[in-house]
Amino acid sequence: MLDQSAEILTQDGRTIGGVVMEMKHITLRFGGVEAIKNISFDIREGEIRAIIGPNGAGKSSMLNVISGFYVPQEGEVWFHGKKRKPLRPYEVARQGIARTFQNIALFEGMSVLDNVMTGRLNHMSANLFQQAFWKGRAEAEEVENREKVEEIIDFLEIQAIRKTPVARLPYGLKKRVELARALAAEPKLLLLDEPMAGMNVEEKEDMSRFILDVNDEFGTTIALIEHDMGVVMDLSDRVVVMDYGKKIGDGTPDEVRSNQEVIDAYLGVAHD
Repeated sequence: MLDQSAEILTQDGRTIGGVVMEMKHITLRFGGVEAIKNISFDIREGEIRAIIGPNGAGKSSMLNVISGFYVPQEGEVWFHGKKRKPLRPYEVARQGIARTFQNIALFEGMSVLDNVMTGRLNHMSANLFQQAFWKGRAEAEEVENREKVEEIIDFLEIQAIRKTPVARLPYGLKKRVELARALAAEPKLLLLDEPMAGMNVEEKEDMSRFILDVNDEFGTTIALIEHDMGVVMDLSDRVVVMDYGKKIGDGTPDEVRSNQEVIDAYLGVAHD
């Protein structure tokens, strides 16, 4: 049995740490339909963990369990060694979990800068009076939070559009702004729901580079859902494969793409 606290070596020679989150025997039902069927897996500190599978496999439902949007009828979610009680999504965010969405969820009428600033809400403690009159703690927080946001904007190379309303941006840049907003929360665990969906080749290359940089330079643990198998195999340290709500594979990219059950259900052929 794998030691949950021990570091492990990835297939590309990177070291990832102990278990950050563990899903234990998760079952999620909607009426008589089981979207997730008794699935267990873990996410380790510093890794990029992919969740893949065909449409309807239950991937987004699993991500919603991790983010607290859904509460499973059976099983347990453990985070940093503690069993997590049912929490609302904003309470999960306060624990250090941030996410992006398959369908972009930005404030279209606001600027890029203001959208990214909303990711700092859990780092603000000034009361309503202080915020309204920009006094005391509110002023100090504003300066501190803007500095952090500007660092993220520079990191993701979106300085030129920082004052542009989001509604005017092309799709690929909107996805990058959403990533920036999630990073502004300084998450311990970052959840990415199909970050490459709808992108062209150049946009996918840019997003892949930024995801790797976030993982490497910030040390952020990442769990992602993605349909582009080339991206998954290039980015991920470990991969969970779901099909009709069941787990049919779990391992390194090489182990997953050589798993015959995974090939039959999803991949079709082994990917070089």
